[in-house]
Amino acid sequence: MAFTVGELAKLTGITVRTLHHYDQIGLVQPSDRSRAGYRLYTDGDVLRLQQVLMYRELGVPLDEIPAMIADPQQSLAKHREVRLAKRARIDAMLSALDVAQRLQGAAMTNEDVKGLFDGYAEEARERWGETDAFKESARRTKHYGKTEWESIRREADGLYARFAELMRESAPPSDPRVRGVVEAHRAHIDRWFYPCSPEMHERLAALYVDDPRFAANFEQVAGGLAQFIHDAIVG
Repeated sequence: MAFTVGELAKLTGITVRTLHHYDQIGLVQPSDRSRAGYRLYTDGDVLRLQQVLMYRELGVPLDEIPAMIADPQQSLAKHREVRLAKRARIDAMLSALDVAQRLQGAAMTNEDVKGLFDGYAEEARERWGETDAFKESARRTKHYGKTEWESIRREADGLYARFAELMRESAPPSDPRVRGVVEAHRAHIDRWFYPCSPEMHERLAALYVDDPRFAANFEQVAGGLAQFIHDAIVG
């Protein structure tokens, strides 16, 4: 079958103007013409239009669509990874909002929150005192007051609460929700303490299970949480 611009617009719900634009930029061009000179879209053109609309629905820019149609397997896999990452970030943000709502009104003094970290200060200085990460963390936290430490505590509590929820659901490390919280946890450290690459994040995760004091803190939130967070980060 062959369709005129007007017919295809009615069938698909796309405006004639959009079809003309796709024709002008070479994205979807009619392969045939009627005796009267009207553009005619063949079955192959309609199939290509369907592909274009699918990619547009996924948010792919027009100038990237031809390459994706030419190599759909590789392009779709790459685009899927981007979308999964975006979904994970959204899930992490929603989780943080849920926890923040539950913790609304909770307050902690500057000294209360600093006390959570001071117990490791001397050992951290001995282990990593000469590292850029330690120096950067010391530089940043030196200027933190009550507001900053309360924000750190609320964010951390929210992240660990969400980890615990997912652990109780037996969510695997590959679960997009788990990946989202892992990324939010890495970003939390990166934002408040020191640049935290994925490799640095994994080294930190090792401490959660190797150092009994770290593990004990997580176990107070939920049994097995230290191992779950470790597996989630390195997974």
